[in-house]
Amino acid sequence: MSVRRLAEDHRQPGGFAFNRAMTAEAKKWLKKYPKGREQSAVIPLLMLAQEQEGWVSKAAIEHVSDMLQMPKIRVLEVATFYTQFQLSPVGSKAHIQVCGTTPCMLRGSDELIRVCKSRIHEEPFHLNEAGTLSWEEVECQGGCVNAPMVMIFKDAYEDLTPERLEEIIDAFDAGKGDTIKPGPQNGRTFSAPASGLTTLMDKAAIEKKVRVSSPAKSKAAPKPAAKTAKVAAIAASPALDDRNRPAAAEKPAEPDDLKMISGVGPKIEGILHSLGIFTFKQIAAWKKAEREWVDNYLKFKGRIEREDWAKQAKALAKGGRDEYVRVFGKEPR
Repeated sequence: MSVRRLAEDHRQPGGFAFNRAMTAEAKKWLKKYPKGREQSAVIPLLMLAQEQEGWVSKAAIEHVSDMLQMPKIRVLEVATFYTQFQLSPVGSKAHIQVCGTTPCMLRGSDELIRVCKSRIHEEPFHLNEAGTLSWEEVECQGGCVNAPMVMIFKDAYEDLTPERLEEIIDAFDAGKGDTIKPGPQNGRTFSAPASGLTTLMDKAAIEKKVRVSSPAKSKAAPKPAAKTAKVAAIAASPALDDRNRPAAAEKPAEPDDLKMISGVGPKIEGILHSLGIFTFKQIAAWKKAEREWVDNYLKFKGRIEREDWAKQAKALAKGGRDEYVRVFGKEPR
């Protein structure tokens, strides 16, 4: 990354303060952060300063620093690190950011840069004679499928030709930038194929397929009431007062590390504790109905049986890690 420095002293304003509208916006941003964490708003506040003035001056950095009770050097570090912040004055009516990354370059961004050089200034970050326009080349701005493109303030203008960019520059320089609609400039809708749709073109066929596949029309579709009942049965957890629920125990001074059982992690161990299950001996003693109750409660779909928690727990209860290795031929989790 190239070194980024503040503008020369003779270009710096004598002071900075947010206007009434931006002050209100700044207060909104500060409320989004917990008390004592207001310094997290440094980037939004710098962006508000740039939105108000067009660029971030030394005075703006100092003002944000004072608002956030933040060392000035830290605000300066943020402003000089992120290339979204303009550190020198830009065009009062438009600052044009031309994407020069590979997709845009292959689609003609060099021609767009040529337009900027001829219409604004030969060098980037320099104002035109009237001080109304400036430009720079930037990295990818995320509109690759609509290359080439430029950003002007917060808006993207895509699918550009040199001629169309000249028209856009003329409009902004005349103070009529709001008459140019952002987005693709070749008539396409968002990122739809430039040559027109190639799929989903037969509206009648699409509507027919939707009608045929609709559950209400399909002979194979289950009745709504039956389907709803089935979904509800699957979603419902077994009742805590069910007679098949394993007996709970008082928490011992040193509970077993249930995570040694394959299939039990910290979250599952916590749930088992909430059910009063703390030891390998308890799990080893579960009957089939009790194992099924816990399996359904955890929504494991048979996992307790597949991973044989009872056998694992029995080995761990009998002789701990050594017995587990003897029985299973591997270390427990």
